[in-house]
Amino acid sequence: MKYSCFSVEIADGVAHLRFTRPDKFNSFTPEFWRELPDAVTEISENAKARVIVLSAEGKHFTAGMDISVFMSGALDTPPDNAHVAAEAFRHHVKALQGTFSALENARQPVLAAIQGGTIGAGVDLVSACDCRYASADAFFCVQETAIGMTADVGTFPRLAKIIPEGWARQMAYTAERIPAAKAKEIGLVNEVFDTPEALLDGVMEIAGKIAAHSPLAVTGCKQMINYARDHTTADTLDYIALWNAAMLRADDIKESYIAKSEKRDPAFDELKPVKKSL
Repeated sequence: MKYSCFSVEIADGVAHLRFTRPDKFNSFTPEFWRELPDAVTEISENAKARVIVLSAEGKHFTAGMDISVFMSGALDTPPDNAHVAAEAFRHHVKALQGTFSALENARQPVLAAIQGGTIGAGVDLVSACDCRYASADAFFCVQETAIGMTADVGTFPRLAKIIPEGWARQMAYTAERIPAAKAKEIGLVNEVFDTPEALLDGVMEIAGKIAAHSPLAVTGCKQMINYARDHTTADTLDYIALWNAAMLRADDIKESYIAKSEKRDPAFDELKPVKKSL
């Protein structure tokens, strides 16, 4: 399927989703908010890849929300029935939130390769990814504060669980730019590469390592880490026990050892497509 804001290529178990509006700094148009969850869900539910990589063309990863979203009238509050309009607007925001939650809910790990600016809603997006990597010229900015609003599509429930709370607060309160080196220091990104080219090569190498492992084991890791983030240790230990009681696959364990002894790459079964309800 062809998308208006990004391209999708799948090879060697890696789905590469690349933002393709460099002339507009890959800002998020109304179409983007509909297309991204469709693309990610298609890959996830149909097990079309083992890893998803997000990258972008041009100088910046993304400038965040496109001006067209703000100018479309969606944010206007009519003088009459203001409370009714506010209730409807809440559902509009929840739909936008769902766009980035699709990344978190994907069965596959999602890796973000970030160059240049990641601004506003871009921080919401990368916060929903499993791992973030940056080139040396990258920077991050919770821009919403500077334009008179509170970020609302994912930054706050996720960012403060990725980096120290004090830094999440400082980024939000000041709307300052956090450079790549500082982002690595506080744990926002896993690694910083010298150039955008080295960044993409490095992230694709990491994606390849993930894709070489059992898809069932990898999706289990993602499920457990997300669950552990949001639950107590006791609840998470119980969930892990239940997960492995149901899904521990002896064939994958045997294959990994046999492949190692035979000095070859292991061959694992793919995840099964998710059956749609009738």
